[in-house]
Amino acid sequence: MPPTETTPSAKGSAPAVSAGVASETVVSMYQAQKKIYARAVSGWFAGWRWALVWATQLVFYGLPWLEWNSRQAVLFDLGARRFYIFGLVLYPQDFIYLTGLLIVAAYSLFLFTAVAGRLWCGYACPQTVYTEIFMWVERKLEGDRAQRMRLDASPWGANKLARKGGKQLVWIAIGLWTGFTFVGYFTPIRDLAVAASTLGFGPWEWFWICFYGFATYGNAGWMREQVCKYMCPYARFQSAMFDKDTLIITYDAERGEPRGPRGKKADPKAAKLGHCVDCNLCVQVCPTGIDIRKGLQYECIGCAACIDVCNGVMERMDYPQGLIRYDTQNGMAQHLNRSQLLRRALRPRVLVYASVLVLILGALGTSLALRSPFKVDVVRDRGALARLVEDGWVENVYRLQLMNTTERVQRYRIRAGGLDGLRTDLGDTVIAVDPAQARWVPVAARVAPEVAAAAGRGSHPIEFTVERLVDTPADAPKSLVEHSTFVVPR
Repeated sequence: MPPTETTPSAKGSAPAVSAGVASETVVSMYQAQKKIYARAVSGWFAGWRWALVWATQLVFYGLPWLEWNSRQAVLFDLGARRFYIFGLVLYPQDFIYLTGLLIVAAYSLFLFTAVAGRLWCGYACPQTVYTEIFMWVERKLEGDRAQRMRLDASPWGANKLARKGGKQLVWIAIGLWTGFTFVGYFTPIRDLAVAASTLGFGPWEWFWICFYGFATYGNAGWMREQVCKYMCPYARFQSAMFDKDTLIITYDAERGEPRGPRGKKADPKAAKLGHCVDCNLCVQVCPTGIDIRKGLQYECIGCAACIDVCNGVMERMDYPQGLIRYDTQNGMAQHLNRSQLLRRALRPRVLVYASVLVLILGALGTSLALRSPFKVDVVRDRGALARLVEDGWVENVYRLQLMNTTERVQRYRIRAGGLDGLRTDLGDTVIAVDPAQARWVPVAARVAPEVAAAAGRGSHPIEFTVERLVDTPADAPKSLVEHSTFVVPR
């Protein structure tokens, strides 16, 4: 038997061992990850990224505190099954609007990705936004890249403990405040704030504040690029939405290679060098730790930090900016100018996405504008489908749910039809429903014996007409017709 051989293995992997067959190896399925120390960067795209951080967080943290008609402007009251969005009052029956909103979000993502790659990931994704916030805290308390590396390599002491501990406390505070705000969309946030003063939250409020806070703290503070690289499915299927005319972050190898260091006054042509000075700053600022000079990689989230830092280096070297830039594969190969790139952006798939998106938005807007100010559900009494009452009349009992979708008191009148002589026990009774409330109204519908005999045994279609009574000339009269059945017993 040949002797067992041990071959060198890659760092972070188990030793490769072969027994009997010299080429047989054991490969570890786990690869150790090196911590990424992203360097701070400033520039045009960094400014846009921070503008979106401010915009998204002002909306997220600020919306629950806004008032509208003496109530919280945006509140999803799951207990009462009411969803308040400024002037809109939605019921579970309005689920179609949530479906439409999700379709709009999906087509928007397809459109933006087809035009300019991972814009959502690089600028507005919550993972990116909170990672930027947490990294800003980290830089303020521990310093920039080189200082953080030295701090991590140094032995533990009072200074290191204070900086590390302070960072963790701020991170935890941001996470808990984020969880508190999230719950504030489902429980009135002012009531939640009062409960917070005594830690008097309910069990579900405790769970969701801690869960959402821990998720924010863990994802933005610790996992960071691991979420984008391994947990987010978008990184995996984004290439299906790319084509050769999609704007992506690209390195101009034709201009940059061969790369190499040189002085500012050196002539790159004489030195037979490209414009890339091989400073490695594009790698140091990348939040996922990739080298964009190796080409587009699925880990790239399109944040454009490498563009900002490279443009700064080019400016200091008196070279033209744009060694790393937004460009397309066709643009790089054919040396297209900006106007040519923009013209090619209006290609069929982009026009299709945009057209479908406009149609869906138009349909949603029209539906909301024409939305009825009330809704009606008819439920039969299952306990007694039909019964005989005085003088041989046949009676069926129903319950009508009247849902007021406005924030004013509304008044209604209910009538029944579909069978000759069908009448209800309500008569001309006017029913009032409070603002944004629902009311169950029991209704007994009856027909005379001769009508029942003429109709025959079994179920017969009938309809309930609910008429909205107007109080002012500005209100438009509205009626809803709901269908049901009337049962004549054997």
